[in-house]
Amino acid sequence: MTAPGPTAEKVTAQQPPWPDPDRLEEVRHALSGRPPLIPPEETGELTRRMAGVQRGEAVVLQGGDCAELFADATPPVVRRKLGQLRELSAAIRTGLGLPVVTMGRIAGQYAKPRSMPYEPLPDGTRLPVYRGDAVNGAAADPRARIPDPDRLLTAYDRAAAVLSTMTDEQTSRDAAERIFASHELLLLAYELPLLHAVDGGGHASSAHFGWIGERTRDPGGAHIRLAASIRNPVGVKVGPSATPADLVELARLLNPERLPGRLTFIVRMGADRIEWLLPPLVEAVAETGIPVVWLTDPMHGNTIRSASGHKTRCLRAILDEVAAFHRILRGRRQWPGGLHLEMTPEPVTECVAHPADAGTAAFPRYRSPCDPRLNPEQAAEAVHAFTALLRAA
Repeated sequence: MTAPGPTAEKVTAQQPPWPDPDRLEEVRHALSGRPPLIPPEETGELTRRMAGVQRGEAVVLQGGDCAELFADATPPVVRRKLGQLRELSAAIRTGLGLPVVTMGRIAGQYAKPRSMPYEPLPDGTRLPVYRGDAVNGAAADPRARIPDPDRLLTAYDRAAAVLSTMTDEQTSRDAAERIFASHELLLLAYELPLLHAVDGGGHASSAHFGWIGERTRDPGGAHIRLAASIRNPVGVKVGPSATPADLVELARLLNPERLPGRLTFIVRMGADRIEWLLPPLVEAVAETGIPVVWLTDPMHGNTIRSASGHKTRCLRAILDEVAAFHRILRGRRQWPGGLHLEMTPEPVTECVAHPADAGTAAFPRYRSPCDPRLNPEQAAEAVHAFTALLRAA
C-alpha cells in the first residue's frame, strides 16, 4: 500500500544519515516485495486481548532487549528469551489469577533513537553513535558506524528467523501462552515498505504491536502518521515533556474510533518526577472517554551514569516508579495495565540495586550495546513488586 512519506527534516526525526540515497531506495523497493512477517489476523487477536487489559480484566508483560543483535537471532538464544517471558508471565498469572498478554521486544527491535549523533571517545575524539544493528555496527570503528541500507534487508531476514522459532515454540503450547512480537516503529525506510492493505486500513506487517518513541511522538510527524494509518494495536512512549494537551491530541489521532485495545500509553517519567507529572495526563485522557491501556516503563526515566562511565539503572528507582504508577492510576479509577521492561535471561551486571552502588560497581558482565537491562533476578523482583501491588489493591 502507499503510505504517507516523510517530507521534512523536522517531521522525520531520528532517521539515520543514510550516505547512499540511491541504494536506500533500492532496499526500500526490495523490502516492499517481501512477504509480510506478521499476518493481520494475529494483530487482530492481540487487539482483542489488549481490550481485556483496558477493561481491567488482564495485564501486560512487555520485555526484552534494549536493542536486539543480529547475532542473537538463533533458536537457542531466542528460546531463552521466550522462556524468561513465559516464566515471568506465569508468575503474574498465578499471583493475580488474571490472563497475561505477553509481548517481547523481539523480532524487530534492531534500531534505537539516540539523544546525540556522536559519542565521545577517551582520546578526545568522537564517533557517530551506534543506532542499532539495522543501521550500523556497535564496534568503536568509524567504518562500522556508517549507516548501511543493506542492514535493513538483514533486519528483515533476522526478524523472520526469530519469528520462525517463536512459531515453532508456540505449536505445542496453549494459545493463552502466545508471545507477541513488538518493537519501536522507528526506521521509516523499514516500516513503510512493509505496510500492507487490509480491511479498513493498513497493516504493519513487521510486528504485532509497534510503539512510537518519546522522541518521535510529534503529532504532526511521520511516525504518528504511520501509526494512525495502521490497524495494529499501537503504543506511544510518554516522557517528562508530555503535556495533557499532547496526550489528548494523540489519543484522538490514534484512536478516533474509540476502539478498546487499540491504543496504549507507555509511561516513562522517572521515579523522581512521576508523582507530579503523570496525574494531570491520566485525568486529561480519562475526560476524553477514549479508551487507552496504561503501561509503566520504569526503565528509561531512571538511567544514570556510573563512576566508571557506564550507563546504569537502579532497581530501587525502578520499583519506586512502578509503585507510584500503580498508586496514581488506582487513585484515578484507571487500571495499571502492566509492565514494559528492558531485560535479558543472561546473568548480566548492567543495573545496580541502589543509587549508591553506581559509585563502586565494576560491571564485570556488561554486554548491552546500548542501554542497561535487568538480569533474571532483577526482572523477577520488578514483576513480583508489580503483582503484589495489584493483588493488595
